[in-house]
Amino acid sequence: MRHPNTPRAQWCLKWFEVRGYGMEIQLLGCVEARAHSGDKLPLPHGTKLLLAALAWTPGVFVADETLIERVWQERRPVHPRDALYIQATRLRKALGAEGQRTGSFELARRRGGYVLAVDERSVDTARFRALVRQAQHTARAGETDTALGLYGRALELWRGEPLSDVRTPWAESARTALRREHREALIGSTELYLRAGRHEECLPQLHWLAEMHPFDEKVAGLLMLALHRGGRQADALDCFQVLRLRMVDLLGCEPGPDLRSLQERILARDPRLGLGSAYATSV
Repeated sequence: MRHPNTPRAQWCLKWFEVRGYGMEIQLLGCVEARAHSGDKLPLPHGTKLLLAALAWTPGVFVADETLIERVWQERRPVHPRDALYIQATRLRKALGAEGQRTGSFELARRRGGYVLAVDERSVDTARFRALVRQAQHTARAGETDTALGLYGRALELWRGEPLSDVRTPWAESARTALRREHREALIGSTELYLRAGRHEECLPQLHWLAEMHPFDEKVAGLLMLALHRGGRQADALDCFQVLRLRMVDLLGCEPGPDLRSLQERILARDPRLGLGSAYATSV
């Protein structure tokens, strides 16, 4: 990926790369806390569940009952508030030394709940969302290279399945939301690659998306467009046929009108599918 070098781009990327916030909390993968040095901090499993439940909304008050639901939704302790207090004490002990050294962490008790007081940039999910918002903003301003750089930083934060070692109903709903956000970020960056005429660079990403979302017509359309622009008309049409057969066999329906229209335009070698066309990112 080419890195933007405009003053605005460098300011945006530098802000998100600041390491002065000390501790880093990872949710985009297995749940981890790392010291400023990069060392992984040991966390018992129950304490890790509480950290995930609090870090989901850093700096925001979370009621005791909400935390109990997130941590013990299926197997609630006999005395849930006592159990929550114990886990909160363990979390303070596990992360307290690093928090005191850097001033980057405080687990604050408030009436009826807790607040994880950390810089939001220390939590990878919050950093991911902030980077994506900034990428969308700069893309709307026409700063394509800057936006691609920001999307790239956001997507690099993903280290596997989110909350992969937390198997609770709340974590599953959080994973579903994060997968949707991940898909939207990938699609957003792909559209920018196509707008910039860099269709070859986004093909691996599009093939992966098509495998992960086999009925997604938006993804299929972007893949068809990228293949067509790369001179692979037959592959683009094969992509449509594979999706159509899959939908007919498994869903009992045909692709929608937008995708069928794209197939017809590729068959006709419509020049409006070329670089710089208004149609380029409207599939």
